[in-house]
Amino acid sequence: MRVLVIGNGGREHALVWKLAQSEKVSEIYCAPGNGGIESVARCIPLSVTDLGGLVQFAKETKIDLTVVGPEVPLLEGIVDRFEAEGLKIFGPRKHAARIEGSKRFAKELMQKYGIPTASFRSFSDAGEAKAYVREKGAPIVVKADGLAAGKGVVVARTVQEAEQAVSEAMEKLVFGAAGKEVVIEEFLSGQEISLMAFVDGPTIKPMVVAQDHKPVYDHDEGPNTGGMGTYSPVPQIPQTVVDQAVETILLPMAEAFAKEGIEYKGVLYAGLMVTDQGPKVIEFNARFGDPETQVVLPRLKTDLADILLAVVEGRLDKQPIEWKEDAAVCVVMASGGYPGTYEKGNPVFGLPQDSDEQVVFHAGTKTENGQIVTAGGRVLGVTGLGPDIAKAREKAYQLVRKISFKDAHYRTDIAAKALK
Repeated sequence: MRVLVIGNGGREHALVWKLAQSEKVSEIYCAPGNGGIESVARCIPLSVTDLGGLVQFAKETKIDLTVVGPEVPLLEGIVDRFEAEGLKIFGPRKHAARIEGSKRFAKELMQKYGIPTASFRSFSDAGEAKAYVREKGAPIVVKADGLAAGKGVVVARTVQEAEQAVSEAMEKLVFGAAGKEVVIEEFLSGQEISLMAFVDGPTIKPMVVAQDHKPVYDHDEGPNTGGMGTYSPVPQIPQTVVDQAVETILLPMAEAFAKEGIEYKGVLYAGLMVTDQGPKVIEFNARFGDPETQVVLPRLKTDLADILLAVVEGRLDKQPIEWKEDAAVCVVMASGGYPGTYEKGNPVFGLPQDSDEQVVFHAGTKTENGQIVTAGGRVLGVTGLGPDIAKAREKAYQLVRKISFKDAHYRTDIAAKALK
C-alpha cells in the first residue's frame, strides 16, 4: 500500500521510519518532510495546511492511507476533507481535535465528567486573570487557551511571574490569537508521564508510557520547550499507576466523547502528573507526542500500518498490539537560543548510519547542496535502544557526542530520574 505522512518533524520521521518496516507498505510519501525523512520517503513540497493540495495529491497518487502528524491540520479539518473525498486518513476530525485546540474546552469536559485534573478558571479579560492570580498566590500555572507549539504554558513560581505570563499572552499576544483567552490552573507536583493510546470510538488500546523533559536546561530549569528528550519505560512509576490512569482518565474520556456525540478516532495523548492523589491530567493532545513518538514506536512489535488501518476501518477491538521489553532514550539536540531566536542553515556533521541500537530522527533539518543543515529549533532526536534505561541512555549520549553543529545545545540529564 501507498502511505502519505503529513508533517516535517522528528515525530513524522519516526512514523515514516516505523512504517517503512512494514511488509504491507510499498511506498511512503511525506509532505513536506525534512532532511532525514528524504532517505526513507519521497518528500513532497506541500505545506501541512495546504488541505486542497494534499487531498489532490492523495487522489492523484492513489494513496491508500494518510497519517497526520501535527495538530494544526487536524484543527483545520484535514480529516473531514479527506473523508469527504472517500480517502482513508488516520486522525481525529476537526470537532474531536478541539480536545487539543482549546484548553478551556478540554478542562470543561473533564470537569463535567469527573476526570481528575487540576482545579482551574478560564479568562478572556487580563485584569480579571491577574486579580485571580493575586487571590490564589503562587506557584500557579498560566496556559494560553489555543495552540502555541508547546510554548504556551508558564509554571509561575511567583505572583509577578504569573502576572507577566498573563500580560504576555493576553496583552502583548506573544502567542497570537491563541493567547486571547487563558486558563489558570492549580500547580500540581509530582512526576510527569505521557500516556498515549490508539482510539477507535469506545475502544482504547494504551501504548507504553514515556517521560518527557520540557524545560530547556538540566535539572528542569529555564523556559518550557516542545520537549528536550524522552525515555520509555518509566521504571519509577508502577504499572498500577498506569492502569489507574487508563481506568480513571482514558476510558472515561472515551465515554465522555461518546456522550457529547464526538466520534474520536486516532491517537489520544494524555500528559499526566502523578500526584499523591493519583494521576491527574495536565493536557490532552489529539495526535502522537513529539518527542515521545521517538521512544514509543521503537518499542512497538506489531506492524504500525496494521494498527493505523484498524483504527481507520473501525476494528481496533480485533487488532492485537504487542510491545518490546527493551528501553529507548531520546536526547534532543537543539539550536543555540531555542526556544527563543536561533540561527538556521548551520551544517550538521557526524551523522551515522542507523543501527539496531541507535537511530537519529531528524526534526529541524533540510538538505542544501547535498549537506544536511539546521532548519529549526529542535534539530535532531538522537535515540538509543537497549535492554534497560541505563544501556539505552549510554547509546544515545555516545551518539550525541559524535554529532555536531554550530551552537548545538542538549540536556545532559535525560532519563536521569529513571536511574535513581
